[in-house]
Amino acid sequence: MSDIIQHVGTVESIAGIHVRVRIVQTSACATCAAHKYCNSSESKEKMIDVYTKDAAHYQVGQTVHVLGTTSMGMRAVLWAFGVPFVVLVAVLYATWMVTGGDEPLSALAALVSLALYYLCLYFCRDKMAKRFVFTITN
Repeated sequence: MSDIIQHVGTVESIAGIHVRVRIVQTSACATCAAHKYCNSSESKEKMIDVYTKDAAHYQVGQTVHVLGTTSMGMRAVLWAFGVPFVVLVAVLYATWMVTGGDEPLSALAALVSLALYYLCLYFCRDKMAKRFVFTITN
């Protein structure tokens, strides 16, 4: 199994060392011959920000390959789903124990803790962007 995740995209804009690339993320069903007749097929357009010293070598509209690593993808899944699940369960259980089994209050506290977690994640997005680095090739 390869450690590289690769998507084909189109350069949308270039500003200094910042290259913005549009990729089309498709589900496995979208490549099926019957996808037009099926409700489960889907595809989404995503914008990927790539910072490279070679930005001057690319042109708007050029087709490029965006490369990432599977470990980077796993780290993103951990931060987006794994840690919040642990926070949710821990706060739910701790609040339930402290309040003597008050379920509505425990559920509310768990949901508020999730909101605070995602708010913290939002404020740390610039720091996290340095750890999630994409590269591009022709």
